[in-house]
Amino acid sequence: MSSALLVMDVQRDIVAAVDDGSEYLPRLRRAIDGARAADIPVIYVVIALRPGFPEVGTRNRALAAIAQAGLYVEGAPGTEIHPDVAPRPGDVVVTKKRASAFSGSDLDLVLRARGIDSLVLTGIATSAVVLSTLCRANDLDFGLTVLSDACLDPDPEVHRVLTERLFPQWADVLTADDWVKTLVSR
Repeated sequence: MSSALLVMDVQRDIVAAVDDGSEYLPRLRRAIDGARAADIPVIYVVIALRPGFPEVGTRNRALAAIAQAGLYVEGAPGTEIHPDVAPRPGDVVVTKKRASAFSGSDLDLVLRARGIDSLVLTGIATSAVVLSTLCRANDLDFGLTVLSDACLDPDPEVHRVLTERLFPQWADVLTADDWVKTLVSR
């Protein structure tokens, strides 16, 4: 199997709103470094909406709230990937328009073109991009791993239930350090 590490929605404004000093970014950085050392592609996924939000419908409550707050506009500083985990030159950055990394993006095309059939998921928020992407990737028959402590959610109990109860039904769930250890033992 050919794998890729997805780093999803780890953008300045999202990190500022959710990370409470939990050492999330250093854990994610270790996963990124481990993937690179094992020659596993790191693919970044960001949410970025057009100025004026023409792609946001009024029935989508989450996106309507984002538009109302004026968040995640293409080119805005807060929409940039957090510098602590920023991509390197040549890394793929996929822009999405909804919760799932597959929605409104060319992620599936990028993965298929590279022969990737297994995904390692990380990101903010566990209950949004990670959950939505996991569901879609499962439907698309990707092999799946979720790095539980390289995902973050504003609600710790929701994160716990997802990573301990729901995600294991569809994916291997490991910590970032345990996953990196599996790469070294290959």
